Amino acid sequence: MQQFGKRALMAFSAVSVGLVTASASWSAENLDTVMKRRGLTEKDVLAAAKTYVPTGKRDEFIAFSSGGQSGQVIVYGIPSMRILKYIGVFTPEPWQGYGFDNESKAVLDQGRVNGKDILFGDTHHPAISETNGEYDGRYLFINDKNNPRMAVIDLHDFETKQIVVNPIMKSEHGGAFVTPNTDYVIEAAQYPAPLEDEYVPLDQFNERYRGAVTYWKFNREKGRIDPTQSFSVELPPYSQDLSDFGKGPSDGWSFTNSFCSERYVGGIEKGRPPFEAGCSQKDTDFLHMVNWKKGEELFKAGKTKMINGHPVITMDTAVKEGMLFLVPEPKSPHGADVSPDGKFVIVSGKLDSHTYVYSFDKMMGLIKNKDFMGTDPYGIPILDLKKSLHTQVQVGLGPLHTQYDSKPCTVYTSIYVDSQVTKWDYCEGKVLDKISIHYNIGHLMTMEGDSVTPQGKYLVSLNKLAIDRFNPVGPLHPQNHQLIDISGDKMELLYDMPLPLGEPHYAVAISADKLKPIIRYKSGWNTRTDERHEGRTRPGKESVVRDGNKVTVYGTTIRSHITPEIVEVQEGDEVTFIMTNLERAEDQTHGFAISGTNANLSLEPGKTASVTINADKPGVFPYYCTEFCSALHLEMQGYLLVQPKGYKEVATKGAEGTVYTQADYEKQHKTNLETQGVIDSVVGYIVARNYQDFPPVVSLVEDATEQLGFAADTRKKAEDFAAKGDWQNATLWAGQWWQYQVKAADIGLRAKTYLDQHGAVEVKK
Repeated sequence: MQQFGKRALMAFSAVSVGLVTASASWSAENLDTVMKRRGLTEKDVLAAAKTYVPTGKRDEFIAFSSGGQSGQVIVYGIPSMRILKYIGVFTPEPWQGYGFDNESKAVLDQGRVNGKDILFGDTHHPAISETNGEYDGRYLFINDKNNPRMAVIDLHDFETKQIVVNPIMKSEHGGAFVTPNTDYVIEAAQYPAPLEDEYVPLDQFNERYRGAVTYWKFNREKGRIDPTQSFSVELPPYSQDLSDFGKGPSDGWSFTNSFCSERYVGGIEKGRPPFEAGCSQKDTDFLHMVNWKKGEELFKAGKTKMINGHPVITMDTAVKEGMLFLVPEPKSPHGADVSPDGKFVIVSGKLDSHTYVYSFDKMMGLIKNKDFMGTDPYGIPILDLKKSLHTQVQVGLGPLHTQYDSKPCTVYTSIYVDSQVTKWDYCEGKVLDKISIHYNIGHLMTMEGDSVTPQGKYLVSLNKLAIDRFNPVGPLHPQNHQLIDISGDKMELLYDMPLPLGEPHYAVAISADKLKPIIRYKSGWNTRTDERHEGRTRPGKESVVRDGNKVTVYGTTIRSHITPEIVEVQEGDEVTFIMTNLERAEDQTHGFAISGTNANLSLEPGKTASVTINADKPGVFPYYCTEFCSALHLEMQGYLLVQPKGYKEVATKGAEGTVYTQADYEKQHKTNLETQGVIDSVVGYIVARNYQDFPPVVSLVEDATEQLGFAADTRKKAEDFAAKGDWQNATLWAGQWWQYQVKAADIGLRAKTYLDQHGAVEVKK
């Protein structure tokens, strides 16, 4: 073990020499040399400087992007475009143990459809919770288009806490969007279908097929959607698309696009023209205006129809109560984007080169005066398009989605066909700038662009095609997110980021300082229910409990061992491992996996998680920590022994691999005392400085103190065995004592380095 310390010192010395050599090589090159060697222009270097985040520094904004067919959420920093995390939502995610441990399986089970496990999701539109229209960084909502579901992610730990299934929709697209105080989360249907869960032939499409919008009530105190306080509004069989909630003067209203207002039913296999032909004949589609606050009153008054156990405000009721209206909108729209002041709604249509700016004040005037141009086939009043518009602007071919800048009246619209972003003034109705992107942009986002106070600075273009932008990796290309500087009068392309996880559709970005995620859980925490886990275990309390053929293992993990290390069960047993990570240090995650099974846990500091397996085959099954956690990570192991049915144990004792003597013990004991001297010197250095002013160091000190507590316990065991003359156990426990010392020393040196690098000062005595 002393040789281990010498080897580590030699390795450190070698690395130091390498760093000195590298530094000399670095200093030999200047910027001009690097530019020439790599063929870079001054523009390239300037773009790189604008996106570069120095080592150890952090991004100004954090983006949450849908993961498309992955069913997950992608988290990355801006301007660096560094991917930080994938959040498992509708599909299992092995690294986080999502969908493998019992606790996260319970969350996925909430998303079962018609009694079936659904392990595929198509995430589209994330939304960050708001307070008074400002992003507050507490929760993230994300929808599943294929199976109409909504998920809640708690941003205090970036974990999915809840999935709700829409009881009346068969598909959706217009979610998630939130009210200015996150009272409700909206979800709009996509393809019309019977709201009742039954078969209806397509020849009854106009009579029985319907669209809808659902207003999911969000309980902030519990951090969960409350289906019992949620309601829906029945809509015509137009294909509803994206939505948005009003702000300021328009608060209380929601706006939802639609396409295929022709209500065409295809059938190419029967010789009929395809859907795309029949759904693109008219010049306009319909924007739905819904007075959701009026709808809330009707819901509370019981003026709803129960469909599949869910309250629905019928179209007849909505029309009678004056809460539902239609406005013509550009053909095949994709986004109804409310201005930060709530006075305008901007809509673009992929089959129209113009973007329309609607005046909320004008539309409310028409409604107040009942100045309608007629009704649709379902009796819904239609507002006159020209009388509703503030202006319309020709922005390019295939406009889709609009985001707002921090500059007044300035917006950016994605132009799909032209592969461009158009910057324009929606107050005066004029184009200000255009920039080409690569290629075929879908959504775009600006920093906090959906809020009442957009931050500007950057725009991300979420492109559908990458084609030639990256190294080839086969026929399936990554998606391309391009970062654009919008701080000046002219837009400037800065960076291309490949995303190889599904097809991201939309993203939202928030100032990083608004996010306050934790770095550890309370000890024994069920991270999915946010309460103490009923199976949590403290050190020294580990046990294996049998109840008939059900065996429960109450275990712990800590650098660098799993307790218990040997678990013996019988063939046919149902075995549940409930594991608690005892660590308190930041980023000291452990894993747990069992050979021959799908047992896979991610155990962040303080977390308790469980996994259940069937011991249906006798044999020897190693288990181990899957996260490299310490120098002795590989030794963090154990065995699950499954005895055959009827097995009778024979009393035998195997030989020790190595036999230790008194000399071995005394040598190790001497090493430990010397190590303690080093630790004491580091402790003295830390406490002599204002370490309490540095929260990361305070956490490290707490962790080191805990390790030293473990060291004291094992020292007593070693010395007790030595007093009995049991040199085998005395030496081994002395070795474990030293392991705890090494961990404490490692933590202490990290704390010392942090203090040195962050300007700590000596404390006057």
